[in-house]
Amino acid sequence: MVQQSKSKSDSSPSGAPVSGRAWLMLALATVGFAVNFWAWALLSPLGPRFKDSLDLTSFQQSLLVAVPVVVGSLGRIPVGALTDRFGGRVMFPIVSAATIVPVLYLGLAGHSSLTQLLIGGFFLGIGGTAFAVGVPLVNAWFPPERRGMAIGVFGAGMGGTAISALTTVKLVDANSMSTPFVITAVVLAAYAVVAALLLRDAPGRIVPTEPLGRRLAATARLSITWQAAALYAVAFGGYVAFSVYLPTYLKTGYGLTQADAANRMAGFVLLAVAMRPIGGWLSDRLDPARVLAGSLTVVVAGALIQSFTPPLAPLGTVAFLSMAAALGAGSGATFALVALLTPANKVGSVTGVVGAAGGLGGFVPPLVMGSLYGEYGTYAAGLALLAIVAAAALAYTLTSVRAAVEGRGGKPRTGGRPETRTVETTA
Repeated sequence: MVQQSKSKSDSSPSGAPVSGRAWLMLALATVGFAVNFWAWALLSPLGPRFKDSLDLTSFQQSLLVAVPVVVGSLGRIPVGALTDRFGGRVMFPIVSAATIVPVLYLGLAGHSSLTQLLIGGFFLGIGGTAFAVGVPLVNAWFPPERRGMAIGVFGAGMGGTAISALTTVKLVDANSMSTPFVITAVVLAAYAVVAALLLRDAPGRIVPTEPLGRRLAATARLSITWQAAALYAVAFGGYVAFSVYLPTYLKTGYGLTQADAANRMAGFVLLAVAMRPIGGWLSDRLDPARVLAGSLTVVVAGALIQSFTPPLAPLGTVAFLSMAAALGAGSGATFALVALLTPANKVGSVTGVVGAAGGLGGFVPPLVMGSLYGEYGTYAAGLALLAIVAAAALAYTLTSVRAAVEGRGGKPRTGGRPETRTVETTA
């Protein structure tokens, strides 16, 4: 092993300009995230159609939708660690190209039985791992005081799920079952080529040389890993849960038509997506703990109000939209926290674990809501439980998380002596 030491400033003066190449890398990463999430979400809009055509039970339909999400969430753990090692320049084209295979399989051959759909859905989960590629890539290109904003902008790529929700069924109705899958595969292929040609890792990127298992074990020993995982399970998990279950809730609880409920869900999703970069931007100017505390306070209040099932106009709508904004901002603030407290050579590994927690956290609340509604005929208990969980996360933020941020010095450093970093490379 050869050790090379280079003096490199860990931060730049507040408000210092960011290079045009950094903004280009952010744009490319965000587009890649959106395209892969578009592919990742292809099965969900078609769930009711497959239920009718294949005579699936409600559990089988839920399983069909859940498989790619669970695989994509857990897959972020090894993919994040691999991104630390090989960089986003290598991993983004690989993940995008690999996702093409299950997309074409599902569209051209794998949709005539539940078994085929589950096999295709399992490998479709690869698309969901793109999140763990983009965060360390973007993090390395931006100075510490701009990372919250940058990662928040990248996180807005989760709106790729909205592309799938708005286009998949319409394309099937207008053409054939294969149409949305073929179109998505073509877009993935085009992005993989563009990423391979244009995407670059930040100069001076710290490359770990330890074995994958040892790096994952070291990640598990970092307190920020579990602090951020717990918060992201509530913030992003809440967003996922509402985006999945809100149409059912509105249709059952308020008697809305399926189309009206879907449109309102789209509004919820778009507001949450828009607020994610704002949450990161605010975290750069205040600190992530304050933004998280404010966001969770709004979630507690919104959930408590909605547990009484108020009239949808205006109070219910205000409660839901407030929670959408808070969950989006809280998701952005969580990864501003990751950028602030995580060692540079472990950002991908930590992102993998935290991203997995967020994805998995989104599938517990719908199951709980459905079970409680079946037992009591009301959603009040489920929403009250959400308020309790958010309140617990708020208390955790105000104690342990705030102490960790204050121990780091609050906001990222905005000047001072350059930091000497050690970069290990193989001889």
